[in-house]
Amino acid sequence: MSEMKEIVLNKFEEIFGDAKEAKAYFAPGRVNLIGEHTDYNGGHVFPCALTIGTYGVARKRTDKMCRFYSMNFEELGVIAVDLNEEIKPSEKLNWVNYPLGIVWAFEQKGMKIDAGFDLLLNGNIPNGSGLSSSASVEVLTGFILRDLYGFEVTNQELALIGQFSENKFNGVNCGIMDQFAIAMGKKDHAIFLDTATLQYEYAPLKLDGAKIVIACSNKKRGLGDSKYNERRQECEDALASLQTMVDIKSLGDLDEATYEKLSPVIKDGTKCRRARHAIYENQRTIQAVGALKAGNLKAFGQLMNESHKSLRDDYEVTGKELDTLVDAAWKVPGVIGSRMTGAGFGGCTVSIVKQENIDEFIKEVGDTYEKEIGYKADFYVVEIGDGPCVL
Repeated sequence: MSEMKEIVLNKFEEIFGDAKEAKAYFAPGRVNLIGEHTDYNGGHVFPCALTIGTYGVARKRTDKMCRFYSMNFEELGVIAVDLNEEIKPSEKLNWVNYPLGIVWAFEQKGMKIDAGFDLLLNGNIPNGSGLSSSASVEVLTGFILRDLYGFEVTNQELALIGQFSENKFNGVNCGIMDQFAIAMGKKDHAIFLDTATLQYEYAPLKLDGAKIVIACSNKKRGLGDSKYNERRQECEDALASLQTMVDIKSLGDLDEATYEKLSPVIKDGTKCRRARHAIYENQRTIQAVGALKAGNLKAFGQLMNESHKSLRDDYEVTGKELDTLVDAAWKVPGVIGSRMTGAGFGGCTVSIVKQENIDEFIKEVGDTYEKEIGYKADFYVVEIGDGPCVL
C-alpha cells in the first residue's frame, strides 16, 4: 500500500500541483462468496472486502470547483464540475458520475458541501470484473468527504449513501451488499449480512491451506443496461403474487418448503424460477455460514457449486463465459467450490482452491477458457482485507 500511496501522491502533484495539503485514502473492492441476487430480495449475503481496491488523493479547495482525474481513464484528462450549478448525471462526465453522485447524495441528506475539492483516483480492481469498482469509488468518495468536511456519518451510513446514489443518481437498482461489504470490511473475515434488517456478524474465514482465486472472464458488461433491473422486477412480481397468500415483506422471508407449497400462485413459469432462486439461495447462504462455523469447508464448497447451478438454470444470469470458467474449475483437483460472483453476464467467478493446486488451476481453467471463448481470462489470488482507511 505504501508504494501505491507514493504513486498516487506523485501523480496528484503532477496533475493538480503541490500536494502538501493533500491526503491519500483507500477503499477495497469486494467479492461475494455466496448469496447472489438475494440482497434486493431481503435475503442474506456473505461477502468480504479485498486488499485490491481504489486509491484516492484529495484536498479541499477554496472555491466551488470540483476537479476529478482518474489514472484508469487518463485519456479523459481532468473533468471539472462547478458546485454552483445543478449537480446531475451526464454521459459526458463518464466515470465522474460515481463520485459526483456521492456529492449529490450527501447534499440530499442535508450535508452541504461548502467548497470544492481536487480528487485523483487509481483503482487496481479489474474494470468491469464484477468486483465492485463502482461501489469502491462510492464508499471511498463518501469516506473522503466525511474526512475533508467533518460530517458526522458512520461507515454503515456511508454504505447506505453509496447505494442511494447508485439507485437514484446512476439509475442502477442495486441492493446494499456491495457498499456494505466495502464500508464494513474486516481483515480475514467475511460479513454475514441480513439485507432486510442490516443485522450482520463477522465470520472468520479459516480456509485451511486454501486460497480464494478470482477468475475474470474479461467479458465487459454494463450493469444499468444488463438484465439486472429486469430480474429485480421479475422477483417483485413473483413476490406480489405470493403476498396474496401469505404475509411477507420479501422473498427472503420464505423457506423452501413454504415456497414449494405456495408457488402455484405465481402463474408465470419464468417468475416462478426467479423466486425459487432467491429463496433457495438465501437458505443456502445461511447453511454455508453454519458449515464454515462448524469447520466444514467441504460443505461450504458444495453449496457454492449449487449456488452456481441455480444462477445458471433458475436465474439465468451466468452465460457461456462464466459457465465455461466454472465447469473447468469443477474438474480441477483441489477445488473446494467454484461459482460466478457479482451480477453475472460476464464479470468473475470465485473459487476456493487448495494452495498446492493453484498453479494447475490457473493453467487448466485458463487453457480451457481460451480454447472455448477465444480470448484469455485473468486470475487473481486474493487476500481478505479491511474497509476504507486514510493511508
